[in-house]
Amino acid sequence: MKRQKDTVLSTDAHYLQFLQDIKERIRNARIQAASVVNHELINLYWNIGKEIAERQEKFGWGKSIVERLAKDLQEDFPNTSGFSSRNLWDMRRFYIEYKDNPNLRQLVAEIPWGQNLLILSKIKDMAARQYYLTATAQCGWSRNVLLNQIKAKAYERQCITPKQHNFAKALPAHLAEQAEEAMKDIYLLDSLGIAKPVLERELENRMISKIKDVILELGYGFCFIGNQYKIVLRQKEYFIDLLFYHRKLKALVAIELKAGMFEPEYAGKMNFYLNLLDDYVREEGENPSIGIILCAARDRVEVEYALRGIQKPVGVAEYSLTKDLPEELANKLPNPKELESEILRELGAPKQKVKKHKSRGKKKS
Repeated sequence: MKRQKDTVLSTDAHYLQFLQDIKERIRNARIQAASVVNHELINLYWNIGKEIAERQEKFGWGKSIVERLAKDLQEDFPNTSGFSSRNLWDMRRFYIEYKDNPNLRQLVAEIPWGQNLLILSKIKDMAARQYYLTATAQCGWSRNVLLNQIKAKAYERQCITPKQHNFAKALPAHLAEQAEEAMKDIYLLDSLGIAKPVLERELENRMISKIKDVILELGYGFCFIGNQYKIVLRQKEYFIDLLFYHRKLKALVAIELKAGMFEPEYAGKMNFYLNLLDDYVREEGENPSIGIILCAARDRVEVEYALRGIQKPVGVAEYSLTKDLPEELANKLPNPKELESEILRELGAPKQKVKKHKSRGKKKS
């Protein structure tokens, strides 16, 4: 009788939903507990650094105080790491660097100590520090991922380099600003393992097979919907290369891949796709759909003229397939096979080849 009840429960929709809810609560509780522990640890390190700096100034203590303090703390807490003289100096510097910046002071408590030290040592500009602190907190970047982003100059590509789009004319001011922040001028697709120019469909398939890496490069808020996304208009089919939803923008984001130079007609075609998305796919309450055309290269003046007069919000960016990574960074990147297995696990799908879609409305080279 017990086995029979277990069998019934294993297929009961209400029980399965109940189990899913409990599992989600357990995960959330663990995340919150870890967040609380990290917050307290960062506050501890902050206060230790503060006390060292203030007492050095008050009592005229020199560098030897840090060495002596480290030795005494390690004797009293032999099974606790983190109190070496080097780490105590880092705590002092941590406090000195952020004590006059309340915004960053709040952000540093949201990420682990190792990531804080990496940003502190690698980044000097405060605006750049704020970018990496925020991105690390939002995306949960590990130290290796954070190092990769710093080496790839993610801040410069997303916040400094001028971007080409018509968002200011095609979107409300507040949404245009958010769309500008979400876009990069150049996207680095090193993780795809492509060292030479490829056909657009191969590039697309590589991106799908490593969608986790692609989303990491696109930035916080992107959620993958599908590739070769089909829209039917009057019995004719049209296919969008990659379709995402952006949580912060609350908008669909269509990405079209072009293996060569940007051509002016690409802007008109994207405008057409965005009209279709807004009329046939966009849900009530969502903002206007946004398009990004990713090209291997572009003439910036040509892009400016091509976007002039386009009614829908369209951005044009380049992608880079270079594999020339610094030696110290290459050793820190995940194994490609392990990464692919992890992506498939995250997607909840067995390992399989990407299906090819037949298109009557659009052909790919």
